[in-house]
Amino acid sequence: MSEAALHVLADPAAAVGGLLAEAAAEGETIVLTGGSTPGQAYEHAARLEPDWSGVSLWWGDERCVPPEDERSNYGLARRTLLDRLAGLPDVHRIRGELEPADAADGYERAITGVELELLLLGLGPDGHVASLFPGSPQLAERKRSVASGPAGLEPWVDRVTLTVPALLAARRIVFLVAGESKAEAVAHAFGGQITEDVPASLLRRSGAPIDVYLDPAAAARIA
Repeated sequence: MSEAALHVLADPAAAVGGLLAEAAAEGETIVLTGGSTPGQAYEHAARLEPDWSGVSLWWGDERCVPPEDERSNYGLARRTLLDRLAGLPDVHRIRGELEPADAADGYERAITGVELELLLLGLGPDGHVASLFPGSPQLAERKRSVASGPAGLEPWVDRVTLTVPALLAARRIVFLVAGESKAEAVAHAFGGQITEDVPASLLRRSGAPIDVYLDPAAAARIA
């Protein structure tokens, strides 16, 4: 079991961008997330390290939309990271344009046996992580690495997500969280009980190091 190390910074996205650039330079297997704050981290990482040709790149979850849809996590990474690189990584995206179950099955086949070296995650205001929402049936999955199911928050499109066992198997876990709307979730996820009511708290069962990069607003309710 791991206790999360909390880092409260004026610009946590820049710090995470630096971590991503270092991992890219080492040719690690990196898992990305969605969201505007991670997008800022990706832009910074591309400036610091434009050669990602040694990287194997994956996603923790995806909305079931085509890659050109503005809601696509892959699309976000393409705009903020991939299109800015001189050396492209080996990209393994979740095919959100497929039926959710088919996309999950394809991603399951691709990721089986892959060691995830750096797992980047966000945190929802309800405590969700990847696309594992409170009350989500995907939380009960123990055999598969990938599952599909409905969303618990907007946008209301089905999701494909890594499961709890897959997330717990990562070698290093990094959270990037910003904004006052996340403050309550931060307090529960990293300072409260480990419970499926706050799915992000389940990551504390990992033996891997967990680093949480926060802005002051997101850290406001940490005891």
